[in-house]
Amino acid sequence: MIIKSFELNKLNSYEFNLHLIFGNNEGIKEDIIKDFYLKNFNGEVLKYDEQEILSNKEEFLSSLLTKSLFQTDKLIIISRGTDKLASLISEILESPIVDIKIVIKCSNLEKKSKLRNLFEKEKELVSTPVYEDDTRSLSFLINNFLREQKLNLSQEIKNILIERSKGDRIHLKNELLKIKNLSISKHKLNTEDVLKLSNLAENYSVFELSDNYLAKNSKKVSNILNENNYSPEDCILIIRTILSKSKRLLKIRSEIDNEENIDQVISSFKPPIFWKEKDILKKQAQSWSTDDVKEIIFKVNNLEAQVKKNAVNSMLFVSNFVSNY
Repeated sequence: MIIKSFELNKLNSYEFNLHLIFGNNEGIKEDIIKDFYLKNFNGEVLKYDEQEILSNKEEFLSSLLTKSLFQTDKLIIISRGTDKLASLISEILESPIVDIKIVIKCSNLEKKSKLRNLFEKEKELVSTPVYEDDTRSLSFLINNFLREQKLNLSQEIKNILIERSKGDRIHLKNELLKIKNLSISKHKLNTEDVLKLSNLAENYSVFELSDNYLAKNSKKVSNILNENNYSPEDCILIIRTILSKSKRLLKIRSEIDNEENIDQVISSFKPPIFWKEKDILKKQAQSWSTDDVKEIIFKVNNLEAQVKKNAVNSMLFVSNFVSNY
C-alpha cells in the first residue's frame, strides 16, 4: 500500500507493523520517524543497519516472535535497506508480530525493486516515497517555524532561505536554527543579517565550528577561524550554538555516567540524533567528563556577557575561547 509523504495522516487509519520509506530526501525520513513514530512513544527504540539484521537473521526473527511479560512496545528502525530484506519481510508476514513496528529506510529504489514491489502490493505493508522538497513544501516549513517561534520574516528573506537550502529541508532547518539563535539578541532581522548567516554555509558553518570545538579538533577549529571573517553578530550566534550543543552534550554525558554503552545512549537519545551527527557527538562525549561540560556551559555564559559588553573585540574573545581547552 502506498501512502505519499503529504498524506501521512492516513497512517492513523490503518493497522500495520511495517513501513518502508525510500528516496533521497533524508530530511523527510527523519521528520516522518520523529512525528509519526517517536512522538509520545514510551517503548523501546532499536536501531540497526541492514547488514546487522542479515548477519543475525534467525536471532532477529526470534526476537520479534518472543515476548516476555514485562516487555514494552518496540520500534525497530533499519537503515540503508536494500532488496536483500525482501525475503526477510516475507517471512515476517507469515508470522504476524504484535506490539512491534518496523521502519525501513532506503535510498532511492527502482520500480522493479523487489522490496518496493512487495510493500506497494501487500495491504498489510505501507510504502512511502520521499522526493526532493519543492518550493511549496519548504515555504510550509518556514511558515510553521516562524509561527512556533513567533518570528516575522519578509517574503524576500523567505525566498533567500529557500534558494540557499537547495531543495534540502535539513539545510533549511540549519538556516532557521541560526536565525532563531540570532533573534535572541537581535529581534528584528533584515536581509543583510540573513545573507551573512547563510553565506557561512558556503565556507565553514557555525555548526561545524561548534562541533569541532566540542570534539577537541583543534586543527579543524584553527582552519575554520582562518577561513572566515566573523562579524559581532556571528560571534553571538557561535556562542549560542556552542551553548545549545553543550547542553545536549551534558544530558548525554549524564546518561553515559549511568550507562557505560555510549553507542546505546546516543542511539536511544531523545530527541533522536541525526545519523550524520553521531560520530562527532560520540567523540565529543569521549573528550569531556560531565563536570567538564558543566564548566564549558559556565564559561560560555560568561563569554556571552563579555562579548555583549565589548562588541569591538568579540571575535578576539571567541577565537581565544575556542582555541584554548
